Amino acid sequence: MKRSLVLLLATACGLSVANTYYVQPLLDAIASELHAGHAATGLLVTVGQLGYAAGLVLLVPLGDLVDRRRLITTSLLVAAVGLAAAALAPGLGALGLALAAVGVTSVVAQILIPFAATLAPDAERGRIIGSVMTGLMVGSLLSRTLAGLVAQAAGWRAMFWLGAAAMLGLATLLWRRLPDVAPTVSLPYRRLLRSVGTLVGREPVLRLRAAYGFLAFGLMSVFWTTLAFVLASRPYGFGEAAIGLFSLIGVPAAFAAPYVGRFADRGHARPATGAYLGMIAIGLLLALAGAHHLLALAGAAMLISGGAQALHVTNQSEIYALDASARSRITTAYMTSFFAGGTAGSALAATAYAARGWTAVVALGGAFAAAGVALWLWEMLTGRRTAPTPQPAPRLTLVRVPSGQHRHQPAEAALHRDAA
Repeated sequence: MKRSLVLLLATACGLSVANTYYVQPLLDAIASELHAGHAATGLLVTVGQLGYAAGLVLLVPLGDLVDRRRLITTSLLVAAVGLAAAALAPGLGALGLALAAVGVTSVVAQILIPFAATLAPDAERGRIIGSVMTGLMVGSLLSRTLAGLVAQAAGWRAMFWLGAAAMLGLATLLWRRLPDVAPTVSLPYRRLLRSVGTLVGREPVLRLRAAYGFLAFGLMSVFWTTLAFVLASRPYGFGEAAIGLFSLIGVPAAFAAPYVGRFADRGHARPATGAYLGMIAIGLLLALAGAHHLLALAGAAMLISGGAQALHVTNQSEIYALDASARSRITTAYMTSFFAGGTAGSALAATAYAARGWTAVVALGGAFAAAGVALWLWEMLTGRRTAPTPQPAPRLTLVRVPSGQHRHQPAEAALHRDAA
C-alpha cells in the first residue's frame, strides 16, 4: 500500500471517530447553558455511544456486501447533518437525539479499518492496521483538546459546526481517492446480520477478544466521562480549554500502535495482554490521589489510556487474522462488544460521580480492571489457544477506479490485480 493511502485512511478514521468525543470536555459548559444537572448531561456521552453501537450492528456489516466507498461517503454526509443539528439544539433532549444520529453514522472508522486490512498485503497487515489505529486514537484524544479550545473561544456550539464542515470535506476527499473493491459476499441483508452471530459462535478468539474489548473501553469511559467534572471543580477549576488540553497527555501512547500490532503478530498477544492490564491497574491507583494532585491524575491518564489502547490494538490484530471474507462482520461483533462496554462505563460513571464523587468512579474502574485480570488469568490457567480458525482468503476484484486513480495510485490497482 502507498503511504499516502495509509495516511488518508488514518486521517479519516481520526476525524470520523472524533465526532463521538467532542461532547466530553463540553459537558460542564452544556450543563450551565441548558440548566441541566451533571448526571443528565453526562448521559449525552452514553447516548452518542448507543448510537455508535447501533451503527456497528446495522451499518458496518454492509462493508462485506456493498460498495464501501459509497457507504463511507454517504455516512459522512449524514454525520454532517447530525452535527449541524447538535449545534442548533435548543435543549438537552434535542442535543441527545442529534448526538445519537452522529454516533450511528460515525462508524465510518470501523468500516475503514477492515477495508485497510483487506487492502494490505499479508506481511504488512499488522503494521498497517496499527498505523490506521494511530489515526483513530489520535483523533479520539485530540478531539477533546480541540473541542475545549474552540468552546473557550467561541462557545460549545461552534465545535459542532466545525465538525460538520470537516465531515463534508472528508466525504469529498474520500469519494475521489478511495479504490472500489468488489464485495466479498452476496447475501440478503437479514442473513448478513445473522451471520455475525454465526461468526461469534464459531471463533473462540473473537469471543475472548470481544470480552477484553468490552472491559478495556468500559474502563476508559469510566475515567474520561467524569474527568471534566473533576478538572472543573476544586482544587483545579479548569476551563474548557484547559480540560481539552489535558487530553493531550494520552497522545504519545497512540503512536505506539504500529509496534503493538507487530508485537501481537509475533505471537506475544497473551503475555502482552497481562502487561497492559497491569498498566491500567497502576493507573487506577494513581487516580485515587488524582482528585487533589495533578501529577497523579496525569500519570493515571497516561497509564489507563495507554494500557486500554494497546489492548484494543492487540485485540484487533488477533481478530483480523480470522476469516478474511468476513472482516466487516467480525468488526461488528468485536466493536459492538467494545462500545457496549463504553456505554456501560459512561452511564455507570456519571451515576457514580453524582452519588459519591471521584472515589466511587475509581472504585468502578477497579471493578472493570479486576474482571479483565480474572479473564486473563482464566486464559493463562486453562491454556486456551488464540490461534484463529483457518479460512480461505477471498478473491478480490477491482471493479471501478475513480477518475485519475490509474495515474496517481498504481500500487493499489496492482495489489488488486495480483490478488485477483
